[in-house]
Formats: sequence, C-alpha cells, structure tokens
Amino acid sequence: MEDGKNANPLVLNPSDLPTRKRRATARDDRAHGESSFVYPAPSFANDPFTRTASPLLSEESDSDVDEEPIDAQEIYDLIATMSDPEHPITLGSLAVVSLPDISIMPTIPNRPSSNLQTVTVLITPTIQHCSLATVIGLGVRVRLEESLPPRFRVDVRIKEGTHSTADEVNKQLADKERVAAALWNPTLQSFIKKMLETCE
Repeated sequence: MEDGKNANPLVLNPSDLPTRKRRATARDDRAHGESSFVYPAPSFANDPFTRTASPLLSEESDSDVDEEPIDAQEIYDLIATMSDPEHPITLGSLAVVSLPDISIMPTIPNRPSSNLQTVTVLITPTIQHCSLATVIGLGVRVRLEESLPPRFRVDVRIKEGTHSTADEVNKQLADKERVAAALWNPTLQSFIKKMLETCE
C-alpha cells in the first residue's frame, strides 16, 4: 500500500500475550471453593490517629525504606494495552511492542549505588513505511513518563530494520525539545489521548 496504512495487520490473540495479571473468572473461583464475598477491612486498619502500623500490614509494605523494583514485564503491562492510532487493536496484540524488546538498565553504569534507570522500548511498526510510527513512539513515551517514578529515564526507538525512515523517527523521539513541542500540537494530543483510552 502506498498510503502508509496497513489494512490487514497481523493480530495476536490477547490470551497469548505475556502478562503477570491472572486471568480468572467467577467460575474458576467457585471451582476452587473460593467465595465471591470479600470481608471489609476492620476500621482500626485505616485509623489515621493510630501511631503504630496496622497488624494487617506486613513489614514489607513499608514503601519509605525499600522501592519496589520495576521490571520489563511491568513496563510491557503499561504499554501493551495502548490502542493503535490506526486500528482499534492494542499495541500488544499487533506486536508493535513486545516483551523481548523492553530493557531496563542503570542510567549511570559505573555508579551501581545510583537508583537512576533507563527504560528502553523498541517499537516494531506493522509495516515498513508506517506513517504513524512517530505518533506511536510519542504515545508510548507519554504513557511511560506519566506512569513511572522520576528516577526512570525513557528511551523509545524504532527497532532497527523495521521501518524505512527509522533513523529520522528515532532522532525525533530522542530530541526532548521536539517531543515537548509536538505534545502541544492539538492533532497529536487527540491521537495520544485516543491511544491511552484503552490503558488498564
């Protein structure tokens, strides 16, 4: 197709996508003898005037001391449910984003005590001349920057050999000033807003 649109993309079954979330139904719960009734938390567990920690909370829940590590699966879960701007299908189902193409590395490799990390996501457009590759990259970048703690740097790129103008798109996605200017564009804002509507 000459217009840069893929009328017939390859779509993966959502049940085949990697996830940490358990797919359960009420029928599964009944089969294991679990009731669908959940007891409410006792009032003392949420008392703001209590100085001691609730006995219901474990010692591990003290988030002031330890930060919970974020892994590639969690990054994938954040972006896989984003909608493609061209098709009413998620980026995960179209294999635009995939778990093996996500990495988390120390931002300053020679300082292991630093908690700064860089999340790198390689995007695979559905066709070599996809006209919306930059928009998809911007959407993924916005989603991650809004979702991750400030100690993470986000690097979104087109996977090598998957797009005819990957170098130009990668330069645009890496230029913070161009990204900031692009996000003021009302048309791009509407595309990204539509992409984020399906996020879980």
